[in-house]
Amino acid sequence: MTRLLFDEPLSERLCELLADIFPDSLHVRLLGQGGAGDAAVWDLARTHNCLVVSKDEDFNRLAILRGAPPKFVWVRRGNCATSEIATLLRQRYDEIRRFDQQNEATVLELK
Repeated sequence: MTRLLFDEPLSERLCELLADIFPDSLHVRLLGQGGAGDAAVWDLARTHNCLVVSKDEDFNRLAILRGAPPKFVWVRRGNCATSEIATLLRQRYDEIRRFDQQNEATVLELK
């Protein structure tokens, strides 16, 4: 099962909006880690066996420097509604699952 950990700038609502396809996904703030730095979020994702989902380019650097786990799903969209991000993740569900299961790539860009 693929679990997601949403970075702080993304809405906590994504957990409930996507619960049917990404059950038990988490959000940094819901874990009481609001304000945590990128490295701490990376470690949280590793601890909870999640993919990091963020718009923050810094996670791309962490993926290159530290490698997996965890892996990083990079949402490459500008300002957009939470519903648009949820739709994007739904549309790319199969791709995200395959990304989670493979061992070569550590970053998946979604545009």
